[in-house]
Amino acid sequence: MALKQLSLSLQFGGIKDARRHRAALPRHSVARWIRHALDSDAEITVRIVDAEEGQALNRGYRQKDYATNVLTFDYTRAPLVTADLVLCAPVIAKEARENRKTLQAHYAHLLVHGVLHAQGWDHETGDADAQAMEAREIEILAGLGVKNPYR
Repeated sequence: MALKQLSLSLQFGGIKDARRHRAALPRHSVARWIRHALDSDAEITVRIVDAEEGQALNRGYRQKDYATNVLTFDYTRAPLVTADLVLCAPVIAKEARENRKTLQAHYAHLLVHGVLHAQGWDHETGDADAQAMEAREIEILAGLGVKNPYR
């Protein structure tokens, strides 16, 4: 399968421990992870934010008053995927620690997860959809040399 074309904007908000998060997210790795999850060419913005911005976005768009790990704002799916992926650095760091994963592996997983959402995958519509999305994530991550995140 040929990798898709990607226009990528990688942004870092005013996050604490920014050096650590930037080190876990080299641009070439982020692009590689995203390309492996794409079924179409794409224009994607990835923004790494602090808990305050993450919570405000989650509250404003999903009416959930907490910071979540990743938010996907998908605008178009075909023939070009256009989306914004917002990842909350402190939530991701906490989850990585709790699950004994590297920060980089957890970012890879959540970027793949967000890109799948941008293409219409949804794990909140039923068990079958959740299982299908999880299986696709595992398959993509295995191809990238990332261990199964659900173990």
